[in-house]
Amino acid sequence: MSDEAKLQGKKKEEGGLMETVKVIVQALLIALVIRTFLFQPFNIPSGSLIPTLLVGDYLFVSKYTYGYSKHSVPFSPDLFAGRIWGSEPKRGDIAVFKLPKDNTTDYIKRVIGMPGDRIQVIDGVVHINNIAVKRERIADFETADAWGRPQKVAQYRETLPGGVSHVIIERDGDRGYWDNTRVYTVPAGHYFMMGDNRDNSTDSRDEQSVGPVPFENFVGRAEIIFFSIEEGEAAWQIWRWPVSVRWNRLFQSIK
Repeated sequence: MSDEAKLQGKKKEEGGLMETVKVIVQALLIALVIRTFLFQPFNIPSGSLIPTLLVGDYLFVSKYTYGYSKHSVPFSPDLFAGRIWGSEPKRGDIAVFKLPKDNTTDYIKRVIGMPGDRIQVIDGVVHINNIAVKRERIADFETADAWGRPQKVAQYRETLPGGVSHVIIERDGDRGYWDNTRVYTVPAGHYFMMGDNRDNSTDSRDEQSVGPVPFENFVGRAEIIFFSIEEGEAAWQIWRWPVSVRWNRLFQSIK
């Protein structure tokens, strides 16, 4: 092979490598834009929103629903204060937010209280502005206790002011630690967040750990479950998917 042919071959290889690098960079930029401005994937590591969301659910959160704050960008750089193109959360939304105590940890809960609301839990029933939230007993929820034994717990359909209806569970009946609280007044620009698993949720009732959540800390609204795997199973073990994936939960909208 002549030197000229070798040189041309080398240029082709370099050109092919550069094209590959360009494609990878472009793909990464597109993924970053989608993650920052449109949708971000999250997985559920705890049972605070059972029965609505289960441990092992993977979901998409819409970033544009509530507008954008510094927490919309990875690592929450201090680019600006407040929100731009903001649209306030609605009562009943399931939202991801940055924990106010550290502005780093991602939490996901349901919006129960709006700015200015007075929230109190009495014997397990949520009261908003001195009015009890409608709660209807339905069939027990089948789960497992701390030792993995089958357990049935009380389940209710709760209907919030405005008409949003969802299901909650009470593992400890209506005598759990957070089933009787003082009156919380939600500050302006803040929201009161609670889990649907009322006796196993660290949320706004716990002022030391969470408290009311500033609007700026909202990341986005949970929209759809795109993947779900049984608790304790590893998603990368594809060969176990036929038995470990919860096929009936895929592509369910979140309400």
